[in-house]
Amino acid sequence: MALHPQFPASPYAPLVPEQRWFPAAEEMRSTAYEKLLPPLVANVRKEVHAWRNGGYAGASATSAALLRHWFESEHLTENADGSLSTFRYYFAQREAVETVIWLYEVRRARDKFDLLRFDASGAVSSGMFAEDWPRYVLKMATGAGKTKVLSLLIAWCFFHKLYEADSALSRNFLVIAPNIIVLDRLRADFDGLKIFFNDPILPPNGSEGRNWRDDFQLTLHIQDDVRVVRETGNLFLTNIHRVFLGDVRDPSLEDDDLREYFLADAFGAKPSGKTTDSKTDLGEIIREIDELAVFNDEAHHIHDPRMAWFKSIQDIHHKMLQRDGRLALQVDVTATPRHDNGAIFVQTVSDYPLVEAIHQNVVKHPILPDIPSQTKLVEKKSAIFTEKYDDYLRLGIEEWKKSAAEHKSLGKKLCCS
Repeated sequence: MALHPQFPASPYAPLVPEQRWFPAAEEMRSTAYEKLLPPLVANVRKEVHAWRNGGYAGASATSAALLRHWFESEHLTENADGSLSTFRYYFAQREAVETVIWLYEVRRARDKFDLLRFDASGAVSSGMFAEDWPRYVLKMATGAGKTKVLSLLIAWCFFHKLYEADSALSRNFLVIAPNIIVLDRLRADFDGLKIFFNDPILPPNGSEGRNWRDDFQLTLHIQDDVRVVRETGNLFLTNIHRVFLGDVRDPSLEDDDLREYFLADAFGAKPSGKTTDSKTDLGEIIREIDELAVFNDEAHHIHDPRMAWFKSIQDIHHKMLQRDGRLALQVDVTATPRHDNGAIFVQTVSDYPLVEAIHQNVVKHPILPDIPSQTKLVEKKSAIFTEKYDDYLRLGIEEWKKSAAEHKSLGKKLCCS
């Protein structure tokens, strides 16, 4: 499973489809390459490659202008010492953004039947798609810059809806995190909308005859800190629990992430980040909006259409259908878009695997300590830690055992993902 000998070491270099990594010996590339990738990726990757080399033919004026600005223009950023350095997006980020734009706008792949055309495996059927709205899954290794991809696609949706007369996209956005930890990481980039102005996302006023910076009017709402909600120009940043309709529910054993459940009682007050609780019903507010695009971070948590996460998005879509609208777009980003049984999400349209990210130094290389270093490793237990947390940990384990026994007696399975 070695990389192609011509695979580039630079994360900025364009990646040729025929030189990409795949999980088999190199001699199998000509016969098994398409069968060993996520089923839609091989064909989509080749066509996006040709589209890029052809100068984005078929893209709207807005999309082409943004793509040229982001990926074909020189960008300088100011360093802490006042010096300037060149800023470039990783090719993996570029490919993910191009893939969504190409699928949506050029190939108009707006439903499962459109996406089925790109199946290279011959094993995908329409029954494997649970949604009735445009949904694309972007597989990117952890650390490859998924937040930057989200920010670029949000700007694209905004300007496409603003400048293209027939656009079915949206200037309202719902960005969902699975928990407080991921939400606080997203907030670090989106707070004050600084990612849109610190990164070269917005073209300068006057470029291509548009006033991009002046026209980018967006209000950020974080969790339940909801400001004035306008008809358009809203970015809701929240964890999934605030999207559920009705009051904010308590953690339960049915949650995909059980940390909040086990920390709720045995450990006292559950952990909180910069995002705080209130009684604002964000789920109800979102369901009253006439246009919306949804972006899910760490989207491997949506591994079952029966889960509350998926059902909440589905409910939003159904509410919009009742008002003669529909969910404009759903984009999911994750490093591991897999179901519990190991099957890849069939909606996966772009893939930047960990092997490629490590080779290009996008993520850190794992290094094992040498033998002399290993002999120096000894287990140390802090007395403070033992006294303060040992009882809580033991209690948590006992509570889990009791819950597991109760579920077993009812014929239910208790697991943590």
